[in-house]
Amino acid sequence: MTELEKATRSKSEPARTKQDRNEVFLEFTRSICPVCKVVVDAQVNIRDDKVYLRKRCREHGEFEALVYGDAQMYLDSARFNKPGTIPLEFQTEVREGCPLDCGLCPDHKQHACLGIIEVNTGCNLDCPICFADSGHQPDGYSITLEQCAAMLDVFVASEGEAEVVMFSGGEPTIHKEILAMIDLAQQRPIKAVNLNTNGIRLASNKRFVAELGRRNQPGRAVNVYLQFDGLDERTHRAIRGRDLRHIKQRALDNCAAAGLTVTLVAAIERGVNEHEIGPIIEHGLGHPAVRSIAFQPVTHSGRHVEFDPLTRLTNSDVLHLIAAQVPQWLTAQDFFPVPCCFPTCRSITYLITDGVPGEPDFGLIPIPRLLNVEDYLDYVSNRVLPDDGVREALEKLWSASAFVGTDTSNDRLRHVAAALDCADACGVNLPEAVNDIADKVFMIVVQDFQDPYTLNVRQLMKCCVEEITPDGRLIPFCAYNSVGYREQVRAQMSGVPVADVVPNAAPLQQILTDSPYGSKVVSSANGSGQPAAGDAATTAARRPQ
Repeated sequence: MTELEKATRSKSEPARTKQDRNEVFLEFTRSICPVCKVVVDAQVNIRDDKVYLRKRCREHGEFEALVYGDAQMYLDSARFNKPGTIPLEFQTEVREGCPLDCGLCPDHKQHACLGIIEVNTGCNLDCPICFADSGHQPDGYSITLEQCAAMLDVFVASEGEAEVVMFSGGEPTIHKEILAMIDLAQQRPIKAVNLNTNGIRLASNKRFVAELGRRNQPGRAVNVYLQFDGLDERTHRAIRGRDLRHIKQRALDNCAAAGLTVTLVAAIERGVNEHEIGPIIEHGLGHPAVRSIAFQPVTHSGRHVEFDPLTRLTNSDVLHLIAAQVPQWLTAQDFFPVPCCFPTCRSITYLITDGVPGEPDFGLIPIPRLLNVEDYLDYVSNRVLPDDGVREALEKLWSASAFVGTDTSNDRLRHVAAALDCADACGVNLPEAVNDIADKVFMIVVQDFQDPYTLNVRQLMKCCVEEITPDGRLIPFCAYNSVGYREQVRAQMSGVPVADVVPNAAPLQQILTDSPYGSKVVSSANGSGQPAAGDAATTAARRPQ
């Protein structure tokens, strides 16, 4: 091109101008490819007041997922990041780097607030949504009493005096040795046992519930962690595959009769049951057995309905839905991040209640309206505190190990009660309630677990909820369900090859097929759902050893 042509062209074309990006870059981290699970670089960005994680795999391209629906809440949570606690023992060495050395390895930043033992893969349901891929399956496994004892010993060796162990599955209540396993836990320095259940056996077998109640003793609490996704028949059929409403109610009534405390655990999926959040809170507040509720946006690991990674529900979405559905009781500002894990992973509030919803004398007041929780749990401002004992108490209450009804929680609640400002109680007889706070308090938790789309190593390294494996590892829960550890353990325990599960995401539909368990895997030439020969070698090289 001649100089004259260049000059003519420059006059005929508008001058180019630089453009600002449509997002704010927050952090550089690592994640995994949701298809092949290889570790990849990732970045976290803010766009349209929401927080997204974006990553690229050389083989499978770019992926992006919504990780927090409220950017300001995400940024504000950084102040609540408590220094981690070093466990007494680590189980693995650092070789490949996070997330391939679990665990726990010396690079992990936090001890185990909660240890989970999955006693089986079998279940008396085949739920359309199940992160564990459990059900009526012939090739699963159950652990033995000896294996359970060894797993508990690993937990105690790592923690000294452990706070909480949770027995899960599968469905743990169908394991013939489940009561003996609870006995094993109570014979060790473990303060509380949680039983994670769908409630079918609790509804049908009062003798079994009575045995659980007999084991619920001071200093050795047993809490029921009851799957409870809503009150509508449509919700039950969409998430659990059948109408379980009467079964759930009988399970609750039987627990109340046996003196057991219950946490309602609601898996919340967009377009399915997010409208049920308020009714679940009201139902829980009205039942004598229920002392807490855990809302969990569906983690897209294992088996789940098709979803859009860019519109998935996050913690902040649930917090805003709570405020919208029960504005007479709660606002999003009543919840504070949990400092022991990464603060965007979990938020908690406590309520002091009096009476039952619907009755004229019912009242409640969130504890954060009576005590400036932020003053005690802000680890960045480094405020001089009037009472370090209150901070210690709040740290135990705002923790993954917090369950209402345990001696630890009751002691901490009584300590916090002494610091409450009782000027505005909103219908609650506060002097009486404070004196009886262990019986008047109600906890609500919102917990978003990571999956292969949303996994962020920065958060994972501070995970305080660990899966205890039969071979003696403590693996962060989100790594266990996302990176390939669950498939590895199932293959080792059952002797049956298990393909890597891939999220049932809308952008991946063309490459997916059903696994034998109802989850999704990458389709292969023979249509078996197992990786093709070339992929199997890559998977074996990538999988955690």
